[in-house]
Amino acid sequence: MTTQDMLDERYGRRSAARSRRITLIVVIAIAAIIVAAVSWYTINDKSNSIDAEATGFRIADARSVSVTFQVTAPPGSALACVIEADDEQHGIVGWKVVQYPASSAHHRAFTETVPTVGLAVTGLVNSCWLT
Repeated sequence: MTTQDMLDERYGRRSAARSRRITLIVVIAIAAIIVAAVSWYTINDKSNSIDAEATGFRIADARSVSVTFQVTAPPGSALACVIEADDEQHGIVGWKVVQYPASSAHHRAFTETVPTVGLAVTGLVNSCWLT
């Protein structure tokens, strides 16, 4: 007499437990690959990010505003920033694109004077990017 195991082995059928085990191993491997990829992309994206924050402004006169700001960027990267002056209605009355050479510092501070077409009530950093 033949048993079910002998028939399964002879005709290449697998038991349900073995099939579930292989499926579980494949699912775990795929999950590990996804976690590794997401982690790598998160770390890689963070290392190339730029953070700019206005730390103050001074309205020099009706035609200019001075903006002081800090930039956190990867060391050794040249960057550019848009500095903006706004009026009471949040309209842009002046803006300036400034470029900075690469530096070995991670955190850098700058002060820029922005010419305006009207009286500004605030100055800010609109955006910064790597060049």
